[in-house]
Amino acid sequence: MVSAVSKAIYFLREVLGEIKKIVWPTRSELIGSSVVVCLFALFFAVVLGAMDSGFAAAIRYIIGG
Repeated sequence: MVSAVSKAIYFLREVLGEIKKIVWPTRSELIGSSVVVCLFALFFAVVLGAMDSGFAAAIRYIIGG
């Protein structure tokens, strides 16, 4: 019967083996991807804000406020 400690050690060795296979992005790739994500987030925040304002104005018009 295999003990919990030996299972944990085996698991951690496997994890380390998988971590060594990871191809990490370069600094420029990371910065470029981060800029793209920030721009998309900003774009969608503006779009959702405009939609929210538009719906709020429509509701105010409908209820006569």
